[in-house]
Amino acid sequence: MKTSFLKTAFYSLSLLAIVSCSSDKESDDGEVVINPPVQSDPLTTQNAPSYMVDANATKETTALFYNLKKLAQTKIAIGQQDAFNGFYQDAGGHADIKKNTGFDPAVLGSDFMFITDKNNNNQADNWFYQQEQKITSDVKAAYAKGIINTFSWHIREPFKDESFYASDMSAQEKATAFKSILPGGTNHEWYKKKLDKVASVVLNLKGANNELIPIIFRPFHEFDGSWFWWGANFCTADEYKKAYQFTVDYLKNTKGVHNILYAFSPDNSYTTETNYLSRYPGDKYVDILGMDNYGDFNNQGTAGSGKANAKLKMISDIAKTKVKIAALTETGYRVTSSTPPVANWFSTYLYDALTVNQIEVSYVMFWNNNSDGYYVPNGSVSNALDFKTFSTKTKSALANGLPKMYEMPK
Repeated sequence: MKTSFLKTAFYSLSLLAIVSCSSDKESDDGEVVINPPVQSDPLTTQNAPSYMVDANATKETTALFYNLKKLAQTKIAIGQQDAFNGFYQDAGGHADIKKNTGFDPAVLGSDFMFITDKNNNNQADNWFYQQEQKITSDVKAAYAKGIINTFSWHIREPFKDESFYASDMSAQEKATAFKSILPGGTNHEWYKKKLDKVASVVLNLKGANNELIPIIFRPFHEFDGSWFWWGANFCTADEYKKAYQFTVDYLKNTKGVHNILYAFSPDNSYTTETNYLSRYPGDKYVDILGMDNYGDFNNQGTAGSGKANAKLKMISDIAKTKVKIAALTETGYRVTSSTPPVANWFSTYLYDALTVNQIEVSYVMFWNNNSDGYYVPNGSVSNALDFKTFSTKTKSALANGLPKMYEMPK
């Protein structure tokens, strides 16, 4: 896998010096019209920091950015939220992906939710602190295996600090919560303390040689919906951008955190570039252009797959233009005792959505399995073969199919 990856990267870089005139043509008045050449990927091992949010990112973080961008040209890394601790029917042991395929996931999803919970008192007997320890241990184990780590953040609202769902809040709370965490807002200091905890944890994620472990962080995700208190009904586009920008600036500049790639991750409502970028905080604040999408895959067959592909094509094209990374940051179809699996969901509908129309998506992440249901089948359920087939397709990659993500290719 690594050899073909390096060949692809070398080939892409070699194209930079080539300008094709094959599409040049003469107009009706005799003037030669030169069509602009198709832009190949301008990213190199030398200029990678100039395309990143953090020009001072650690070398491992810079390598992760570079390798994710190049990986998308040939492979899609397959991962799952809480893969090492969320098991269908609480079965334990290896990740359910590994039970099915024999290989670890290529991406591990984690969450800062319990880590930043108000009840986490950093004491060994505290349940929330125990979750923090479990999560950070998993991140370190994943990194040691060459797996990509990504964090979401279901941050509680700032008034009671109890729920992230807007439905649990009063109308007054919903109308003021997001504004209150902005600089000058009544809960701005509360938000800074939450970020202080995030920074402390991320700065203590270290590998075997004491190097900082890179993570992907996607704050305020699925913001185009309004199920979370940071949703579109509860803040203006400008307020959203300011909160995102503050978050990045505070972690990077104030707290000195240089091992984060930042992901911009709406849900699936956007179908045009203009709409997708309507709350975009800017190229200086985003490394990864993501999208969560469950709705289009909710037993909608080929039609749903096509809708999802069109949206992924949109963000893939934006990512190519901006020299950023595109990703399907969350997806899945949850199977339970009352909801049977959809035939060929993984191997046909999802795979087609991720691959047709020459899109370049670096990774896909499924939500977590638990006692009552699953997004990724382990080896013992009826659609196990469908997932295994998906995982062995040409563009699919589990952990064993990744290049060395934290090293620049020589």
